[in-house]
Amino acid sequence: MAKIQEIGVAVLGFGTVGAGVVDTLQKNGDLLAERLGLRLVLRGVADLDLHSDRGVSVDPALLTTDAAGLIARPDVAVVVELIGGTGAARDLILRALRLGKPVVTANKKLLAEHGADIHRVAEENNTEILFEASVGGGIPIIKALREGLCANRIDSIYGILNGTCNYILTRMEEEKLPFDEVLKAAQAAGYAEAEPSLDIDGHDTAHKAAVLASLAYGCNVPLDKVRRTGIRGLAAADIAYAAEMGYRIKLLAIIRNGPEGVEVSVQPALVHHSHQLAAVSGVFNAVLVKGDIVGSTLYYGRGAGRAATASAVVADVADAALNLRAGGRRRDLSGVHARTPVVFRAPGVIVARHYLRFSMKDQPGSLARVATVLGNHRIGIDSVMQKEAARGAEYVPVLIVTGPAQEQKMDAALTEIAALDGVIDRPTVMYRIEDFE
Repeated sequence: MAKIQEIGVAVLGFGTVGAGVVDTLQKNGDLLAERLGLRLVLRGVADLDLHSDRGVSVDPALLTTDAAGLIARPDVAVVVELIGGTGAARDLILRALRLGKPVVTANKKLLAEHGADIHRVAEENNTEILFEASVGGGIPIIKALREGLCANRIDSIYGILNGTCNYILTRMEEEKLPFDEVLKAAQAAGYAEAEPSLDIDGHDTAHKAAVLASLAYGCNVPLDKVRRTGIRGLAAADIAYAAEMGYRIKLLAIIRNGPEGVEVSVQPALVHHSHQLAAVSGVFNAVLVKGDIVGSTLYYGRGAGRAATASAVVADVADAALNLRAGGRRRDLSGVHARTPVVFRAPGVIVARHYLRFSMKDQPGSLARVATVLGNHRIGIDSVMQKEAARGAEYVPVLIVTGPAQEQKMDAALTEIAALDGVIDRPTVMYRIEDFE
């Protein structure tokens, strides 16, 4: 029997995910060889720290601090970058691509900020960059967009893409706890970083949204085109009021194509309990994609963690290895070659319904003045709810659900409402209601 072909793999970065990749290659190496008809062989692991226990056994001869030297070895065919960041990781990825070696990465920040340059260098050197693990952890959403849905024009993508935020919002609703308390619990449980701003301020989700939008519409998506609002400081009262009205608040990545252009945004939004995305709880992720031919498709699973992310990384390594055996790289479905320029929609013209909350004096005519301001800006009111004031309180919470209206009209109306006598919440709390239309 002929000897099975070997494909050498180098792993750069031996942190949580890097250790998971090494463990997967060792644990399921025979299974992969049986399925692929070739063997993925770990040639080396590069990291500055070679001594910390990662919970996986590795031959010490495979460990090195010389990442560049490992990349250059002739017995290394596929390079896996799991260092993170945009400094050394970018330099090493470009070095590997210029040597004609395919690169697998989970680095969504690097792709969001430097994706166009990286794809260009890959193309110039007849190789490829694979990045399934950059969005959604173990969910195969990149492969779905690059291959499974390539016959479709993508109408929209809605994603719950950050497990930390979804965990926080789930616990706030289920246990009726304030944001700060749940954030501390998430940090203690290892679901949130000690410095959590990347997650709770929406940066992580924005990077992922930019990657998905670039695939959907064949263009580089600058981060300044991604409107971003996180969940920091979101009030438990708003989660409770939304639940009373039949909604859950989720941090959504929203990517939509319309007559005015493409919207790419990240924001807390009210999702009706009956919608599939409302049922996504805890640290899980989900992505809803609507194509003009296939209709709506839903992808769900663990969006982070050692095992889930390693699964996606090794799947990309397998793809790269199969392409090498076939004598070429994968056809370019990377989504960075739009035939026509892509126009990004200005935030002010986006139309949606909105949830408003403010406190006002409990006196005749107060609510009528608010309704007049909204009417003057041609903003309809779908429902109004005045909550009972706390004992002895002079002000009462008022909730309004508006009809569809442009954001610029909403902003102008809220400026006037804040100036009304008797309104004390400045600015008025406003969240989008997502109707998925």
